[in-house]
Amino acid sequence: MSFVSVNIESATDAPVKLTRRALAKQRTRERVLSAARRLFSERGYEGATIRDIAQAAGMSTGAVFASFADKTELFDEILTADYEVIYAQMVQAARAGATVDEALLGLFGVAYNFHLDQLPLLRASIAVSWTRTEAAERRSRADLKHIFRLIGEVTQRGIDQGQLKSGIDAKLLAEMTWDVYVANYRRAVYDGWAVDALLARLSDQLKVIFAAARA
Repeated sequence: MSFVSVNIESATDAPVKLTRRALAKQRTRERVLSAARRLFSERGYEGATIRDIAQAAGMSTGAVFASFADKTELFDEILTADYEVIYAQMVQAARAGATVDEALLGLFGVAYNFHLDQLPLLRASIAVSWTRTEAAERRSRADLKHIFRLIGEVTQRGIDQGQLKSGIDAKLLAEMTWDVYVANYRRAVYDGWAVDALLARLSDQLKVIFAAARA
């Protein structure tokens, strides 16, 4: 999406307009991301080169590297942007859940529904997940920290409401639920599972994870 100006609070409450150079840089970045998303979906992570992406975006490889350090950063930016799109829906689903299980199934259900509509890109993300560098992994976790925080808030709410035992490590529970949520995507990619099947499996997994944590 393109922005000509960005409204931020200031002493005069006036909108701060992007400079022409900043606007051009932003549009270049968007073109690269759009081309990269298409090629990653069509060819997978390894099959889409920076040169191919640059050509599809109608620019030089130098222009691509001016916006992104490497292909991994470019790919991670696409995945992070997807979570940004659905984050508000995940928050609403988490708030609507009466129990910790319902809240988690709701927010992860939003993600499953979104990502299963983009299976080729999802498959590419699974393929690259075990080969990323340490720096790329740290960057990815930093980009998704608001998602991790949301899951942690749900588990902490379960503790505060007496659904889970007092003293249980809410952060550890959040990390465990995230891990099984991500692992289940393999069922969608390689075994053809639909969202309902994924959520049924996740529900069973949550029961096991929380068994010892129930109040």
